[in-house]
Amino acid sequence: MIEPAVNDRKARLRSYLVAFGITALMFATAFYASDYFNARRVADIRATQDDISTDILSIETQFDLLQEHSCADIAENTILPRAVTSLGSQLSYLENQGGNTQEVTRLKRLYSLLEIKDYLLMKQLTAKCGLKPIFILYFYSNARCDDCRDQGYVLTGLADKYPTLRIYSFDYDLDVSALQTLIDIDHIQNTLPALLVNGTAHYGLQKIPDIEKILPQLKTMKTSATSTKAR
Repeated sequence: MIEPAVNDRKARLRSYLVAFGITALMFATAFYASDYFNARRVADIRATQDDISTDILSIETQFDLLQEHSCADIAENTILPRAVTSLGSQLSYLENQGGNTQEVTRLKRLYSLLEIKDYLLMKQLTAKCGLKPIFILYFYSNARCDDCRDQGYVLTGLADKYPTLRIYSFDYDLDVSALQTLIDIDHIQNTLPALLVNGTAHYGLQKIPDIEKILPQLKTMKTSATSTKAR
């Protein structure tokens, strides 16, 4: 009678050990997979960061070159805004993938300075060369703005419709002295989203028809081939 009981306890112990081993293996596999994919994600983000840093240096060099050109060589649809827009898309990807890490914040600060530099350069070229670009300055917050994501989608659609429209997006909460100076000069209130159009601030979600009403001159701006075909 004692021997079967001992065997039964041994069998249960083996079952527990097997179950423990399987559970430990599953946890180890999950931990390894998580660690592997996190490492891959970090590597991808770092690679993208390196690309963005190179792009920033390249675009800053373009600024210097544009300042040396004559008006005959400069048009409103210069390649610069396309490069800036591409850079912004890469940063949005980084934010979505890695959150507001220290490195992403650093790159956002550089990007904001780049946008301000482009904005000031185009204002100079406008006065010098008689260009008539249309600017929209967009102020948002990732932390405390319910409509900012939708406003971003609206502005992306607007930029697709009007490729030569110059849209600059700024994180209102970003600690950049030049950005805060821009906010103070234009008296942008802490009510987001906010669009600065022709020196006037518009608060709250603005859809494409709303912006087209604010900017009737958009009607004279060349639309993309896709938008023209859709009409």
